[in-house]
Amino acid sequence: MTVPEQAEVVVVGAGPVGLALGVALRIKGHQVVVLDRQAEGANTSRAAVIHARTLEMLEGLGVTESLVEQGIHAKSFSVRSGRSELLPVEFGDLPTLYPYTLMIPQNLTEQILLDRLTELGGQVHRPYVVTQVVQDDEGATVTLADGQTIRTSYVVAADGMHSVVRDQAGLGFEGEDLELSFALADVRAEGLPLDEVVLFFSSEGILVSAPLPDGSVRLVAQIDPAPEEPDVEFAQRLVDARGPGRGEAVVREVIWGSRFRIHERVASQFRAGRILLAGDAAHTHSPAGGQGMNLGLRDAVALATALSTTLGKGDDAPLDEYAVRARAEARQVVALAHRLTVVGTAKPAVRDLRNLLLRLLAKNPRFGRRLAFQLAGLR
Repeated sequence: MTVPEQAEVVVVGAGPVGLALGVALRIKGHQVVVLDRQAEGANTSRAAVIHARTLEMLEGLGVTESLVEQGIHAKSFSVRSGRSELLPVEFGDLPTLYPYTLMIPQNLTEQILLDRLTELGGQVHRPYVVTQVVQDDEGATVTLADGQTIRTSYVVAADGMHSVVRDQAGLGFEGEDLELSFALADVRAEGLPLDEVVLFFSSEGILVSAPLPDGSVRLVAQIDPAPEEPDVEFAQRLVDARGPGRGEAVVREVIWGSRFRIHERVASQFRAGRILLAGDAAHTHSPAGGQGMNLGLRDAVALATALSTTLGKGDDAPLDEYAVRARAEARQVVALAHRLTVVGTAKPAVRDLRNLLLRLLAKNPRFGRRLAFQLAGLR
């Protein structure tokens, strides 16, 4: 398959961010080429949380209704020690049409966005590897590994943490890698909540339990070393040691698992001439609070508006405004995720004190409400 020789915008990367950007630009009537290096989209769950503000911003793309229909509406988030609740965080009374955390696997989110892109006459061109982006006063030329070129007005790097396009633009990716190892497993189990997200604190460490629409449960735990492919025995040990109590929950099957480390980085700038950054190419951080994909999707919606205005009026000031505002929000979200990670991964010597402080904070309803607003992305 050959790609078009020209487009107003070339989007590199067809994850949720690239797809959302493609949809938004097509709705606004622009020629957009979405490229991805993979032969097909990934079919694993990966990111699985969409918060209220993100759902609000996605309304204009015509996908929110489908997302809401297919996901689980988790109206509360609970921090517990065994069966004992330390801190409840309620989303049910937030001032939004979506007073909950939407639990929906990333592959389903991507499919909904891809279906919408196709409906609008767009497509994802696969597999294409971008090797070079050269800018000039009039636009940019994108060169692919097979020698094809695309002439475009703007290029968006939505190609992830190891972005080739960001590197081509000469933009730094500043931050640090935390010395923390995590295991992730989507399991079928009995005895774990299927209507709320729970963060268990224990003497052994943390365990996140989050329901998914197919009746499975996502488990995330800090553990070193984390296995490359968690099995049932490993997942059961985690649940027994860190969950509601030994024998309270039984893991029947591991559907999918992986391991990861935390990278906290924000690009030095989100714009270099005709190259703009969005999603993990622009920022990456701890999954605490489920903020990563949300921030990227909001990047996509905001950037589409800025690009459309610039393409229509010939004034690139909206792109500078996007770059400044999106980077400022990214720094805030990275800081929030870092604080949540520090609290969750506290050293054994201070865990009892941490739990006591959380119980005290729970007595102040304003604290829980403020945290709910922050997680939901509302202002």
